[in-house]
Amino acid sequence: MPNTKTTYICKNCGASYLRWSGKCETCNEWNSLEKAVEASSSRLNYRGDVTNMQNLSEVSSFGSIRKMIGLNEFDRVLGGGLVAGSVILLGGEPGIGKSTLALQVCNLLGGSGQSSLYVSGEESAGQVKSRLDRIKNSESRINFISEVMVENIIATVEKLKPNLALIDSIQTVYSGEIDALPGSISQVKDCAIKLIEAGKRLNIPIILIGHVTKDGHVAGPKTLEHLVDTVLYLEGERYHNLRILRSIKNRFGATNEVGVFEMSAAGLMEVSDPAKIFLQERLAGATGSIITSTLEGNRSFMLEVQGLTTKTVFGYPRRTSSGFDVNRMQLLIAVLTKRANLSLGDRDVYLNIVGGFKISEPAADLAVSLAIASSLLNKAIDPNLIAWGEIGLAGELRNVSQLEKRMKEAGKMGFKQMLIPWQKDHIKITNVEIIKVKSIKEAIKIVLK
Repeated sequence: MPNTKTTYICKNCGASYLRWSGKCETCNEWNSLEKAVEASSSRLNYRGDVTNMQNLSEVSSFGSIRKMIGLNEFDRVLGGGLVAGSVILLGGEPGIGKSTLALQVCNLLGGSGQSSLYVSGEESAGQVKSRLDRIKNSESRINFISEVMVENIIATVEKLKPNLALIDSIQTVYSGEIDALPGSISQVKDCAIKLIEAGKRLNIPIILIGHVTKDGHVAGPKTLEHLVDTVLYLEGERYHNLRILRSIKNRFGATNEVGVFEMSAAGLMEVSDPAKIFLQERLAGATGSIITSTLEGNRSFMLEVQGLTTKTVFGYPRRTSSGFDVNRMQLLIAVLTKRANLSLGDRDVYLNIVGGFKISEPAADLAVSLAIASSLLNKAIDPNLIAWGEIGLAGELRNVSQLEKRMKEAGKMGFKQMLIPWQKDHIKITNVEIIKVKSIKEAIKIVLK
């Protein structure tokens, strides 16, 4: 019987301490230390055994053992399909569609003659079957167990040897070897390690569904994200149908890749052309509206930026933004006031990125500024114009990354004018006018003349 020791682990950064304190000295987070019981054993006179070695020239690469799911957006984010023996952590807010997406993956595997094991510690077989019926079950080979003890789960996986094992969720699983409640840091970490070891040993891909905290991070120790091979986040607004599957970490593919889905009664439907969703309901002739191009991973999205200015009725004007950093918007308003001579000191400014999408890159600065200026001056922007560019504090426009990809994608969408930061060289696109400007003041004069 191994000895046990009590430590306190920060659920935010994973640092461990011998005593509890109100503040983690590593990440400065308050009330983040949780009690964990760890087994300890004497390491005196311990000698390891020689491990069997392999010559890498005789080992096949993971690219040859991928399994295409058939859900193109999901396969894209993974880098080309499931890798045998890989462990994927799928996180997201409650009700966002994590279980639905995972069940669709199992369903598609079953449709191609491959079996899967669905382990749930939260729902009964009847609940999972009713969801499966909604997503158009195709007589898939999905085996279901309602189990929360990790030792029993691993034993079932060893006996069944499915093509995919799905654990919903890792926070409900516990190990009988640890004297701690399910969902605690020690239980989550230890159960994840056992499942990862089993997946690697049996060469079976495993998907772990994880809850997220109020800050948007996967609940449990931060080391959980370092243990797994791939970390995926399913994001979206609860009252919007759009869902974004984002790759944060991927040992077998590119990071920061995204897949786009639309929530429907039949589950998550792939969106191969997101621009049709974002742009199909534009109001002709409306002021404060402009299209911009933003990059998410390796994809270029065409998004509508809407700006609205109204006379303030308070002593201090309001600045409200949805889908764009409000602090960045404050900076752009200051630049418009100082460098473009626009009077915004007595105006409430509202900004919206249509479709519930969130823009984080500075390439949207030009479109945001033009949308605000269009609303203030009450002049509509040509609907066939698209703009992007970063704005500095002097009002100058700076170049953005992957300009050629943005221009080609905008050309495919049928835009006739492209407003971009000034540069010596650029690609030529048939039937498209390229407008190059050096400052936001110059851009406003050209677009809102």
